[in-house]
Amino acid sequence: MKLNLKNPILFFDIESTGLNVATDRIVEISALKIMPNGDQEIKTRRINPTIPISPEAQKIHGISNEDVADSPTFKELAKSLANWMAGCDFAGYNSTRFDVPMLAEEFLRAGVNFDFRKRKLVDVQNIFHKMEQRTLSAAYKFYCSKELENAHSAEADTVATFEILEAQLDKYDILENDIKFLADFSTKSRFVDYAGRVVLNDKDEPSFNFGKYKGRTVESVFKSDQSYYSWMMNGDFTLDTKQVITELKLGYETSMHK
Repeated sequence: MKLNLKNPILFFDIESTGLNVATDRIVEISALKIMPNGDQEIKTRRINPTIPISPEAQKIHGISNEDVADSPTFKELAKSLANWMAGCDFAGYNSTRFDVPMLAEEFLRAGVNFDFRKRKLVDVQNIFHKMEQRTLSAAYKFYCSKELENAHSAEADTVATFEILEAQLDKYDILENDIKFLADFSTKSRFVDYAGRVVLNDKDEPSFNFGKYKGRTVESVFKSDQSYYSWMMNGDFTLDTKQVITELKLGYETSMHK
């Protein structure tokens, strides 16, 4: 089933130096833009991460430090990439937990304002797990009856993810061919920050999703333990998480003085 699009949608996948969103970097990004009229455009870029690629990551994606030594840095590509992505909704495989947070962090680090929260985010893995409980290669074989060649190549994974979503729409009557529905359906939690450290509770209040204050609202924690904000700002959290808690803290302080 062809996607019913109101906006362009961008399927993307990244390969990185490791799995830590706060400290690792992108080494390759591939993005497939689907226009509402069905036109497609794909771009794949190798990126010099400016830090070493971990041996574990290299074993998975096969990209070495030498392979990207002469590639541009993300900061050099950031503005043109943001312009190309402008106005798009986004889709990927495990993208809400890894690819979107990693890309958002790179944009923040490069000083380029790109807010994914204003776009719809479809995570094909979450749809798959809700329906069948398997992996990308298995999903490709299950939905498309094909073997995934060059798995963990950003471009192969990106194209496969697009094909899987179209096949999922054909297979499941419960799925509506509407990006907002798919974004809502494929979202597991209501994250306030990309890394999921802060989520909305049942009352739509920002609450911590980790550590000793898990389940408590951010506002109540900052009122009872003023050192917790400083601890987070000095800790190994993403720039996005730090930006979110700072905005929340400033909002609470402003409301107190009204």
